[in-house]
Amino acid sequence: MKIISSLFVALGLLAFSAGAQAKNLLNLNDDGVAIQGYDPVAFFTDNKPVKGSDRYLLKHDGAIYFFASKEHKDLFKADPDKYTPEFGGYCAYGVSRKKLVEIDVNAFQIVNGKLLLQYSKGVRDDFNEDTQGNLAKARANWTVLVADKGK
Repeated sequence: MKIISSLFVALGLLAFSAGAQAKNLLNLNDDGVAIQGYDPVAFFTDNKPVKGSDRYLLKHDGAIYFFASKEHKDLFKADPDKYTPEFGGYCAYGVSRKKLVEIDVNAFQIVNGKLLLQYSKGVRDDFNEDTQGNLAKARANWTVLVADKGK
């Protein structure tokens, strides 16, 4: 009987952890589009925001991404983790303060090879007063925000 009880507890924990992993938290418009329709690859290749086209769209992890070219779409498809914005596309500084804040695509930055979006260029400057410290806070807070507000 003890073994069966332990088995049910283990299965329950497994089911709970699988459900927790399934949660997602994304900054999307009403149509499910990420980054306000901007091409996530362009931030890396063009070093600026470039509006994507619905001609080159791709669905990934609950979000729709638009790309400026087939080449960009293919680059994303080959390595989506490289190009998807950190913190579901929310303001990195806001996440470091336990808040979900909208972004201005012109206030982007690439840190440690990851796309970070910010509310404004001024907020980006505040974040960069302690980039690594704020990034560590954001990563710690992100787990809690996803658990509390994710779907």
